[in-house]
Amino acid sequence: MKRSRSIRLVLIGGLSAGALTSCGPGQPPPLSSEAVYTNNCYVPGVGYYHAPFRAWYSLPYNHFDPQTQRYFYGGQWSATACENITNISAPAPGIVQQAEAQRTDVVRGGFGSTSSSYYIHS
Repeated sequence: MKRSRSIRLVLIGGLSAGALTSCGPGQPPPLSSEAVYTNNCYVPGVGYYHAPFRAWYSLPYNHFDPQTQRYFYGGQWSATACENITNISAPAPGIVQQAEAQRTDVVRGGFGSTSSSYYIHS
């Protein structure tokens, strides 16, 4: 019985790891409301993903400001840290569209250079 339970846990862990989106170095994939992100996953130009709130914010989850003695989470400041067991979640579709538009880590195509110069020798 104990052996089959271990196998089940390994399989569940393997399946959930395949669905997670990477937040490490390299070319990051497009953001998606169908992917799940870990808490504090950082996307340049967008911010830190707060899994319990299913959105990105400019500061890490439960960031503590020593001057004000307050914690930041879910877009607000509080006197106490947020105690939530949600470590991964999928963002809301509208949030993904907004975040994708703000990204600074994606090279977007354009019409080329606008500052060209020519020298005509006479």
